[in-house]
Amino acid sequence: MSLTMLPPAAERAPAAPAPRDRFIDVLRVFGMVLVVVQHWTMPVLSYAQGRLTTGNALAAIPYVTWISQVMPLVFFAGGAANAISFRSAVRRAGGPRARSGAAREWTARRVRRLAWPVVPLAVVWLPLPHLLVALGVPAQPVEVAARTVGQLLWFLAVYLLAVVATPRLLRTRTGVVLPVLAGGAVLMDVVRFSGLEAAGYLNVAFVWLAVHQVGFRYAEGGLEWLTGRRAAGLAVAGFAMVAALVATGPYPASMIGMPGMISNMAPPSACLLALFAGQLGLAMLLRPAVNALAARPRAEAVLSALAPRMMTVYLWHMTALVAVAGVATIGFGLTTPQAGSAAWWSAVPLWLAVLALVLVALTAMLGRFEDPAGAAAHRHVPAAVPLVGGALLTLTITGFAPGAAPVIASVALIAGLALVSRPAAAAPRRR
Repeated sequence: MSLTMLPPAAERAPAAPAPRDRFIDVLRVFGMVLVVVQHWTMPVLSYAQGRLTTGNALAAIPYVTWISQVMPLVFFAGGAANAISFRSAVRRAGGPRARSGAAREWTARRVRRLAWPVVPLAVVWLPLPHLLVALGVPAQPVEVAARTVGQLLWFLAVYLLAVVATPRLLRTRTGVVLPVLAGGAVLMDVVRFSGLEAAGYLNVAFVWLAVHQVGFRYAEGGLEWLTGRRAAGLAVAGFAMVAALVATGPYPASMIGMPGMISNMAPPSACLLALFAGQLGLAMLLRPAVNALAARPRAEAVLSALAPRMMTVYLWHMTALVAVAGVATIGFGLTTPQAGSAAWWSAVPLWLAVLALVLVALTAMLGRFEDPAGAAAHRHVPAAVPLVGGALLTLTITGFAPGAAPVIASVALIAGLALVSRPAAAAPRRR
């Protein structure tokens, strides 16, 4: 049944909270954790004469990224969660007749929840480069760190696009939208690899919205058939298509960007759609086991603790990396062992453990910012979205390196959030 065509009885029924789907929660948590681990294991660092040299350890083992690059699954899970949440918002508002108002209110809440945790990141990182340089840290590694931390915000900028598009795309049948988006991704690759590189950036919309749209299909129950042999067949077909695209070119073997190579991620290529098909088939094959595991009390407790703080984990895990790597390289003069060597593998567990301790501390201090104070205000959503989106995109490009652009972007971010926020109702005075 379509999410936008509820039966009359559903319109009269009392509003129910959005149901929790353990499988989707696991995909979101697992996906973000794997993104963090991937980012933490990538750097190959050396420091000499005031300059930090960086490399990518996964360049030696690119096929690992066919599993570790889980952003397609993250967008899929986000699409399912958004569809479930928006359907619940429409019901609370009184059914399809109140859809327009429900869409504005829902979008305002989502924008606040998405962008508000970025404010403390900006508060810390706008002055931090200046402070570090004043304390004697060389400017070049400080700038590398400040830019790297900001690059993570690409995900929020694109996810904001998906959030804003959700109410409208839910009104159109997936069977119509999905082929258009997937076909657009393939067409943009053809144009990109014909020499017009800029055309590839349109795939930011085509690729990620296509994957997000499949999440809608899951939320509608449209993927219940994808079990057992069918799921295994999709997994094999998807990964086989990736192998064929890599073998015939021009797609590289790595599903993450590598220096000096064509990237499958920036901009995203249609190869990621084939990767998503393989990962989706594998995930649906494992879905019964995942649900059984997630239903256990200990696993459910861990999931309940992590799920509400995933944005904090994502936003601050690179700060943890910068802090630990800075102490190791600049403070103690350590360098990363050769990627893939015995020394590298033996160092990885300790490296990840130290980073995890720092990230846990940061999450404990800053996780509360995922619950914005006050309430959502939907009247100025059309003005707020461009401000927030433009700010996130600017910070993705510039990071928090010293300059006017990050400051202006941060002011725009706060202004956009102010437009979709109102103070909590004050308690009545006692007479």
